Amino acid sequence: MALVRSFLGAKKILSRSVTATTPKGFLAVYVGEDQVQKKRYMVPLSYLNQPSFHALLSKSEEVFGFDHPMGGLTIPCPEDAFISVTSALQGR
Repeated sequence: MALVRSFLGAKKILSRSVTATTPKGFLAVYVGEDQVQKKRYMVPLSYLNQPSFHALLSKSEEVFGFDHPMGGLTIPCPEDAFISVTSALQGR
């Protein structure tokens, strides 16, 4: 099982172990700059409409195109930067 950080509308990030399934209404993304070790996060699909999340997706497209090494959407940024962006989106 992978360690997953989940954004389920809470004010803080919740950690939990889950299988490879993604809940309805969420998107699994892999985050990190290290090519070997990335963390899996669940983000609400509503984030896809936000300009700040678009910036993360653009960076992903520049680096990976459509060939994502983790088998899912990979965002090549520091984990703390990802958390900062997604934390700002909570409650919108």
